[in-house]
Amino acid sequence: MASSRKWRPDPLDAARAALARHAAPGSRLALGLSGGLDSVVLLDILCTLAGPLRFHLSAIHVHHGLSPRADEWAQFCAELCRARGVELTTAKVAVDPASGQGLEAAAREARYRAFAQVDADYVVLAHHRDDQAETLLLQLLRGAGPAGLAAMPVAGAPRPCAGPRLLRPLLAVPRSALEDYAQARALAWVEDDSNADLHRDRNFVRHRVVPLLEEHFPGARETLARACALQAEAARLQEALARVDGAGAVGPERLCLGRLRELDAARARNLLRHFLAWHGVPPLSARRLEEALRQLLEARRDAAVAVPLDGRQLRRYRDTAWLVTPVPLPAGTQTGIQWRGERWLPLPWGGVIELEPTKGVGISAARLRQGAVMVRLRQGGERLQPDCRRPRRTLKNLLQEACIPPWERDGLPLLTCDGEVVWVPGLGVDCRYRCSPWEDGVNPRWVRS
Repeated sequence: MASSRKWRPDPLDAARAALARHAAPGSRLALGLSGGLDSVVLLDILCTLAGPLRFHLSAIHVHHGLSPRADEWAQFCAELCRARGVELTTAKVAVDPASGQGLEAAAREARYRAFAQVDADYVVLAHHRDDQAETLLLQLLRGAGPAGLAAMPVAGAPRPCAGPRLLRPLLAVPRSALEDYAQARALAWVEDDSNADLHRDRNFVRHRVVPLLEEHFPGARETLARACALQAEAARLQEALARVDGAGAVGPERLCLGRLRELDAARARNLLRHFLAWHGVPPLSARRLEEALRQLLEARRDAAVAVPLDGRQLRRYRDTAWLVTPVPLPAGTQTGIQWRGERWLPLPWGGVIELEPTKGVGISAARLRQGAVMVRLRQGGERLQPDCRRPRRTLKNLLQEACIPPWERDGLPLLTCDGEVVWVPGLGVDCRYRCSPWEDGVNPRWVRS
């Protein structure tokens, strides 16, 4: 007679398959080790597979400092890794409970910031199928779309300058299988008392909501995890559509608004959502996304559109949306700094001016020696004559004509001699200071920070 026990994936086999698919031989893997059952099981599995799959294994323990037992957990992880010959990094992070996003979210954000600093190809996490089901329910209650309802991928997509990719090789494995594995291998782990705190959203879903669903809908966790996979497929289709709609309209930190106007409302929202995601902007709520789209497409032509986005701004200029990181200018920068002939001149408001000695190119060195040379910011009313065939004009008009966005203009360094503007990045050298052929000159270049 066949066994009535339901088949469950074996943690070791599941991890082996996921690692073989995503982590090439020679990859550097760093395990996110909390000391709890899930991550201790994954540590045991990774130690078993490191040789056969030829990857380098290390671990990182994030010390949140929120529990009186935090030091004890860090010590446990240190001893566990020492016994297995695994290099461990303990990262102490500051969690701001008054950040307005809740303690759980603030701790998670601090943890993932620490992961992003790890020198590895992958940070490996012990999320399992039950976590996936809980995440789906939480995302449903937040009103998330397909990308959010897809919950957690096995392997995170690579993003430039975003640190190591996340890898979750146990995502198809139920927690009960991890518990059986831990008992069979006689593993020791720590228990976090906060996991029983029902005031935390995930704990409430885990201990109250999911058991009720399982009681009425047997296999609910597996069904919910399967729904995540379907939502992930829908999210991939949305991204593919956004790439088609954005072809020729998306550049580094900019998006042509003409393309958004050509699309119906749903596709326009989809393209804007993915444009922001491609640049690492956290997902916006439906209301905020709709408002951003409205401002970009419907605000008056002369309106200074600036949609705040988690430390950045979405700006509009010449029918293009620009993703901008505001850089506040430090106090006292209007006075500027004096140039005394050095090759590199660091600027207090960011960046460096390189003044390269030349022959017959750039600014006349003899003219510069006749006065006090300063580098400063705009103060208003400055004029420049970069084209000898045209009259001297205001910087405001020249910058507009050169299509330099308004938010960049106040941070442009001006090279002056006895108060006269000699050179402006993006505009060029004033005619009166231009170097003649065979004359010693100085060729300025602004290197942004």
